[in-house]
Amino acid sequence: MSGNQDTWPGGPENPPQVPSIPMSDANLGPDGQPTFGNLVKDATASASALFRAEVQLAKAELIGEAKKAGAGTGLIVLSGVLLLYASLFFFVFLGFLLDVWLSTWLAFLIVFLLLMVIAITGILVAYILFKRLRKPEKTIDSVNELSTLVPGKSDTAPAGGYAHPQIPPANVPPSSYPSKRS
Repeated sequence: MSGNQDTWPGGPENPPQVPSIPMSDANLGPDGQPTFGNLVKDATASASALFRAEVQLAKAELIGEAKKAGAGTGLIVLSGVLLLYASLFFFVFLGFLLDVWLSTWLAFLIVFLLLMVIAITGILVAYILFKRLRKPEKTIDSVNELSTLVPGKSDTAPAGGYAHPQIPPANVPPSSYPSKRS
């Protein structure tokens, strides 16, 4: 290398672009205040994030509670099956106990009739309870009142369908529109 040549290595042919650091907030308008569009965008993003977080929280809580409910339901079903078997043994025991004083066929006939009386009584009580069921009249009234809130579906609208004075029905020719003169 001679003294005439530059000792520094040459730069790359396509130097990388370094991003610039803005000196002002890009979300602010020319007056230094946030623009309406940015405020709406931020509010929408915040509401969306809040909603997603609430859904995730609800899922986490419900999954834990559902597992507990599932375990509890399984134990109740198992206990119910065991009670069913226990009742079978109880009625066999009752039949043999009556067999001490009565003949075997009569003892088990009494147990059978006792079970029939209990079952028929249960059916009659359930029938009476079902017979007393009433329709949800308050809910039906409330739903019927909703139809008055829907435009064009009011009971007070004339038969021609003019529930809303500015919007005539589609099947009426323009010449028969109501006049706007008072």
